[in-house]
Amino acid sequence: MNITFSSAEKEVIVKKIKLYFSEELHQQIGSFDAEFLLDFFAKEMGAYFYNRGLYDAQAAISQKIDDLHDAIYQLERPTEFQR
Repeated sequence: MNITFSSAEKEVIVKKIKLYFSEELHQQIGSFDAEFLLDFFAKEMGAYFYNRGLYDAQAAISQKIDDLHDAIYQLERPTEFQR
């Protein structure tokens, strides 16, 4: 699965790439080159960022499930039956 961006997203990201090159590297880069760089990173490294997002989402969901288990346990009422 390829990571793709809408035209509006690409426009914003390209501006950020150009700004980074200008401010941090003191070099000018054109929109074409910035878009080419974006495409390269999306293709070659996008999966790493995508997977990291999935891992983070899975950890957040796991924490919420643990919280729900705790909340349900606190709702239990005492009975003669012991688990």
